[in-house]
Amino acid sequence: MGTALYWHDDCLGHVTPPGHPEQVARLEHIRAALAGIGGLDRREAPLAGDDLILRGHPQSYLDKILSSEPEEGFVTLDSDTHMSRGSVAAARRAVGGAVAAVDAVMAGEVTNAFVATRPPGHHAERETHMGFCLFGNVALAAKHAMEAHGLTRVAVVDFDVHHGNGTQDLLWDEARALFFSSHQMPLWPGTGAPGEKGAHGQIVNLPLEPTSGGAEMRALYEDRVFPRIDDWAPELILISAGFDAHRADPLAQLNWDIADFTWLTENLCDLAAKHCRGRVVSALEGGYDVEALAASVAAHVTVLKERGA
Repeated sequence: MGTALYWHDDCLGHVTPPGHPEQVARLEHIRAALAGIGGLDRREAPLAGDDLILRGHPQSYLDKILSSEPEEGFVTLDSDTHMSRGSVAAARRAVGGAVAAVDAVMAGEVTNAFVATRPPGHHAERETHMGFCLFGNVALAAKHAMEAHGLTRVAVVDFDVHHGNGTQDLLWDEARALFFSSHQMPLWPGTGAPGEKGAHGQIVNLPLEPTSGGAEMRALYEDRVFPRIDDWAPELILISAGFDAHRADPLAQLNWDIADFTWLTENLCDLAAKHCRGRVVSALEGGYDVEALAASVAAHVTVLKERGA
């Protein structure tokens, strides 16, 4: 059935201050790298309406984000997170793209999808913006899958180098969602200890030591992640695809390479093929060395395309 690629030019309109790592250039490099991959079903990410955002965030928080967008220049929401004119549209596209990808995969239009949007989302908690994130894109897509499509077993895998504290917060009480986060520890935001297990024991945090590499990651996933997903037999797999565990990334100290991202994607697609007709929706999170990011995303999407054929 193929692989859908969601993006939108509005996501270039979310501009951060000079020198900020979550910059427009990230998406520009990704687009250039993916331009050479033929056969993708390229789609525009729609704008998410308030109803989709309110599945995970309260009205008061949504109102705060909407009212914070400046007419010009930048607004600093916290030490890491900024808004410019255009940030709201970009954030709505990021949510809308993830939700639309779930709809397309569940409808059988495509086998899997990658959502190349920004700002990222996995640090946005229910009522707190942080870590470059405004809305919980992947968590909101998971909630949409459960509410709109009636799914009762959704697996969410976050391999960004930073803990997915926002996704954890939004899914903490959700028995229908099994959430995994592998991340460097110690590292910002400081959460993600193994004892953080969720209201139903459905959250699995997997700390990795600084300077560890692909061998340690592979052993951890083979021991702790893949068997539990196999037992869970998910109806859909969602991926928070951060590529900042790459050895070249300036914000962390893990030593993964492109082969590690390829291996991880292949194994998640194998589980999806076994349990849910290959249904995978992957959405961009971090990755701040633009060359390593673009190459890693291209490898990730190449696997999705091969498995989606």
